[in-house]
Amino acid sequence: MPKTILQVIPQLETGGAERTAVDMAAAVVETGGRALVASEGGRMEEELQAKGGEVVRLPVASKNPFVMAANARRLAALIRQEKVDLVHARSRAPAWSALLACRLTGVPFITTYHGIYNQNGAVKGLYNSVMARGTEVIANSDFTARIIMQRHGTPRERIRTIYRGTDLARFDPAAVPGARIEALRQAWDLPADRPVILNVARITQWKGQPTLIEAAARLADNKDFLLVLAGDAQGREAYLAGLRRQVSEAGLSGRVRIPGHCDDVPAALALASVAVVASVEAEAFGRFAVEAQAMGVPAIVTDLGPSRETVLAPPEAEEAERTGWRVPAGDAAALAAALDHALSLTHLEIDDLARRARAHASRFSLDAMTRETLALYEEVLSRGAKT
Repeated sequence: MPKTILQVIPQLETGGAERTAVDMAAAVVETGGRALVASEGGRMEEELQAKGGEVVRLPVASKNPFVMAANARRLAALIRQEKVDLVHARSRAPAWSALLACRLTGVPFITTYHGIYNQNGAVKGLYNSVMARGTEVIANSDFTARIIMQRHGTPRERIRTIYRGTDLARFDPAAVPGARIEALRQAWDLPADRPVILNVARITQWKGQPTLIEAAARLADNKDFLLVLAGDAQGREAYLAGLRRQVSEAGLSGRVRIPGHCDDVPAALALASVAVVASVEAEAFGRFAVEAQAMGVPAIVTDLGPSRETVLAPPEAEEAERTGWRVPAGDAAALAAALDHALSLTHLEIDDLARRARAHASRFSLDAMTRETLALYEEVLSRGAKT
């Protein structure tokens, strides 16, 4: 019998949690179910609705305790009115409201631990703990699963590692029309004959853009390239201005593009000679590295968090198994060396690396994520609520 699944997420802007919410809503609809998403909305709302999902606008981004309590009552009413069978929370503030709503209605409650949340102190630890209070807790990597066990004492049997899914059909070089690639090339003012170093990430300190700019400056004298830092600053104008100043002071003004949010990541990767994840703090998963590998683009990532799961490199893998490079976080010299290596590959070496990278990326497919999550929904529903 088709089920009604309610996902709860603060907004539907850019980000991995939002992308996963939209993908799972589409999967629920494809199996004949009904997919509700309680959110304040955002730029991905139109896509969600096009795929059959329904947005229920609630102020669930608020961390105000009184608003959170009111949201719990609103969610409980929504659960009863729409006959929701299961609630899936993807962020902390709305998860507290959803947990209370599920206890009021007896509906099963599960969570996905999407981020490696800062946890400095008992109060923050309590706040974060809601993401480990689901009947089942989804970790989007084995690294995240270990964090959940260490921080919250959650038994391993209550944690399911379900990797964040990448749409391999979308990130297939053959599926990206030349017109889209050329349109983005012109929008970003990228000459066709120059190598492109691509970083797609929010414009924020922990994503490591300053380290990447410093690495580019070290490389500038002996390599030709253009560096693209594509991402939404989300109001961080002072940080963005600091990046532009660093670019100017490094003498890279003509070689760096900071175009803002990128709507067409496959086309961006089709333009790239190398893709970089420069984060200086551990991510829970790191989707961009998988997307790059799926497109056959050499990937360089910082050696943090789940990067050893997503990118194969020595010493954990043999050189012949390499799918990219891992470098210490914040180490501009090491990043510059890896960039130099990647930009020096022959066509044959790039083809061999791309073949291995695409094979490895298949572990992190959208189909696998949706199939495993839907199976978990069925398993939890068969047992009933235990919130």
